[in-house]
Amino acid sequence: MSTSPISAAQPNAAGQNSSTRIIFASFIGTAIEFYDFYVYATAAALVIGPVFFPHGSATAQALSAFVTFGIAFVARPIGSFLFGHFGDRIGRKSTLVASLLVMGASTTLIGFVPGYDSIGSLAPILLCVLRFGQGIGLGGEWGGAALLATENAPPGKRGWFGMFPQLGPSVGFLASNGLFFALALSLSDEQFRSWGWRVPFLVSAVLVALGLYVRLKIAETPAFKAAIERKERVKVPIATLLSQHGLPTLLGALAMVVCYTLFYNATTFSLSYGVSVLHIPRPTFLGMLCIAVVFMALATPLSAWAADRYGRKPVLIVGIVAAILSGFTMAPLLGSGQTPLVLLFLVIELFLMGVTFAPMGALLPELFPTNVRYTGAGVSYNLGGILGASVAPYIASVLAAHGGLPWVGAYVSIAAAVSLIGVLCMRETRDTQLM
Repeated sequence: MSTSPISAAQPNAAGQNSSTRIIFASFIGTAIEFYDFYVYATAAALVIGPVFFPHGSATAQALSAFVTFGIAFVARPIGSFLFGHFGDRIGRKSTLVASLLVMGASTTLIGFVPGYDSIGSLAPILLCVLRFGQGIGLGGEWGGAALLATENAPPGKRGWFGMFPQLGPSVGFLASNGLFFALALSLSDEQFRSWGWRVPFLVSAVLVALGLYVRLKIAETPAFKAAIERKERVKVPIATLLSQHGLPTLLGALAMVVCYTLFYNATTFSLSYGVSVLHIPRPTFLGMLCIAVVFMALATPLSAWAADRYGRKPVLIVGIVAAILSGFTMAPLLGSGQTPLVLLFLVIELFLMGVTFAPMGALLPELFPTNVRYTGAGVSYNLGGILGASVAPYIASVLAAHGGLPWVGAYVSIAAAVSLIGVLCMRETRDTQLM
């Protein structure tokens, strides 16, 4: 017996799942998870270097901080293998709860790790271990949240439903950056570096409790229930994925590169560069990022609507071509050091991130059958993170030091071109049935 996605429109048939509950549960989890992740990204740009790697120049401190930033992206595919296995074997709901717990505990504990001045080299070691834990948790989060939305979506609305997990990062970033912005305004530099930066990490515990309450109220997705009834589950989803669905996994990962590169170069790298090199006051730059991320949030529903109407590939192709061109704006806009032009650059990059990111909530799940969908969507998403984000701030910092911002802009354009190749080589998935 097969189950159509239209089941989402019939809450009673799907247990406790109503459209409102599904939308909120898929959104709130990714918002919290990405809040946790962006808290670290912001801290890495501002204080991780001096607190945990105090020896050496400011550049060396920044590079060390960005290395710890990249550790989580190495861990994320491992998390997608681990949580994807259980998500495809025992279900979406319990796996999503577990991923949220791992991510939240790791983030909260980072707020308690003493600095190098207190415990020496043990400080960066503990930081790296917990950063790895963040990556493991987030590696299992996104794929499950996307499946929760898309496997419950009515016909013709998968792009729209899949957009809600994609809104989570905008809200999570706005919350984390807004909190850092408020701290920057209310605390002195000494207070901020001493204890203020820890506050956003500790706030994560409260948000995780909220997320768990919402996640525990949802029921399993209709598509997974149908797969159980048809006895379609496989023993080792990752083995099946790599042996039978290797090409879609690779193409999905390539498609994700542009999203990550746009975001982390416009936020983590640009924040570090703007504060340390251009000498823009930290509160000013954080305020500009808060404004720019609103445009990312606005672009997300517009792009999702267009992806349902015109298809995933046309929307992504337009967005990626624009991203390629945007690389040429980095030097004249960001490099000017003038607040209006820097803000314009951040708005362009984050708007295009929203355009290219929104269709992924539907596209990646649509590339895979139900029995490996959690694993496949998660692995593609997180492999794209290794290619596009793990070393993006580090590479950008090195390029800026040696060739200036034009080199960094070229890096953004090249990364976007890689995604364009991936999208051009994949099939259109809008009319795929998630059974």
